[in-house]
Amino acid sequence: MKLKIYQIDAFTDKVFSGNPAAVCPLETWLSEDLMQKIAMENNLAETAFYVKKENGYQIRWFTPTVEVDLCGHATLAAALVLYKYQNHAGNKIDFYSHRSGNLVVTKQDDLLTLNFPTDVLERIDLFPELTNGFNIKSVEAYKGKTDYMLVFEKESQIKALIPSFQEISKLKARGVIVTAKGDHVDFVSRFLGHNQA
Repeated sequence: MKLKIYQIDAFTDKVFSGNPAAVCPLETWLSEDLMQKIAMENNLAETAFYVKKENGYQIRWFTPTVEVDLCGHATLAAALVLYKYQNHAGNKIDFYSHRSGNLVVTKQDDLLTLNFPTDVLERIDLFPELTNGFNIKSVEAYKGKTDYMLVFEKESQIKALIPSFQEISKLKARGVIVTAKGDHVDFVSRFLGHNQA
C-alpha cells in the first residue's frame, strides 16, 4: 500500500518553525491500529487523516499514542494540503469529526481561518496539584472541557517556563495551556500535554 503523507508547519511562513503536523489523505479509512502506527512513526504532535465524503471531508487526529477529539493546527494543515496539493476548489472546506462535529475552514487569499468549537472556561482557584508542574507561579487558572489554562503576567514567563510532565500527567485533563499577554502580539501560549495510554 502506498500513501501520501505531508508534513506542514502551521502558523508560520518559515521552514522549521511554527507547529508541525502530518497530513495523510485517504481514499477510504484505514484501521485505527494502522492509523495509530502511522502517527507513532511520524512522531509529531498530531497526524491528521481525512477521507472525502459527499461535499466535505471526514477528519480524524492521532498523536503518537492516542486518537484525540480535536486538533486545530492539524485541521488547518489538512486544509492547506487540500488547497495546495489536492486542488480543492472554492473558498470553504467542510470537515466533519465523529468526536467534535462540524469544522469549517475558509480561505481568503492566502489566509485560512478555522471556525473552532467553543469551549466554556470556568475560573478556578489555583491548587497545588495544578501549580506543582511549573517553575513559575501563574496569576489565574481556568478549567475547560478537557484542559486547564494558566494565565501568567508576561510573555517572558511563558518562554522561561519549565514544565514537569510527571506532575502534569497526574492531572485529570488532556493537558495545560499556559498563556500571557504578548509583548508584540495580543497573546502568547503553549500547550503542555501528556501521553494518555
